[in-house]
Amino acid sequence: MVQIPEPAKERLLHLMRILEKNGSGPVTSGQVEGLTGWSSCTIRKDISYLGGDCGGNAVGSSCGYNPASLIPAIKKALGLDRCRRFCVVGLGRLGSAYLNFRPVELEEFELVAGFDINVNRVEIVKSPVPLYPAYKMANLIPRFFIEAAFLCVPEDAAQTAAEKLVSAGIRGILNFAPVVLTVPPEVAVRNVYVVDELRALSIRLST
Repeated sequence: MVQIPEPAKERLLHLMRILEKNGSGPVTSGQVEGLTGWSSCTIRKDISYLGGDCGGNAVGSSCGYNPASLIPAIKKALGLDRCRRFCVVGLGRLGSAYLNFRPVELEEFELVAGFDINVNRVEIVKSPVPLYPAYKMANLIPRFFIEAAFLCVPEDAAQTAAEKLVSAGIRGILNFAPVVLTVPPEVAVRNVYVVDELRALSIRLST
């Protein structure tokens, strides 16, 4: 995989989203700059990390960027060119909502299971994927080749649940609990805190 700085990875993900929403037509660097505030120089620099195999006008000519060639190049460079399986852990309101998470453009992920410590909830919740008691995670996560988890449990249960996920072989956690998880460095964690995002928005509004 190409070694790309983390800020550039975030921008490339955003650029890929813009290209996907734009359809099949080209997108100019001016359009990207207007949508994101990034300079044309920054855009070209980020795309240069993809190498020369991103086709067409990916260098930022006046003709624009070709989604048909640039999107696959971004996916390949960021390791998004393969399907990864994930599960939902915690089937309360948030977790249950994510059982039906099926964005059309998210072809690189497949939801295959849901887990909850409450056996009654597992039996009651309606789901398009199989649901299991949490004590079966150690057996089923490796059997189903699950690599990532949406962690939707309460704050006081998050660390214990994360440890069980790591022990079962999970390599990445999208954490919705408002707590900092302690996991081995090789396990990737992304924290999704609505309160922090609201505070960040408030800071922007105050400037």
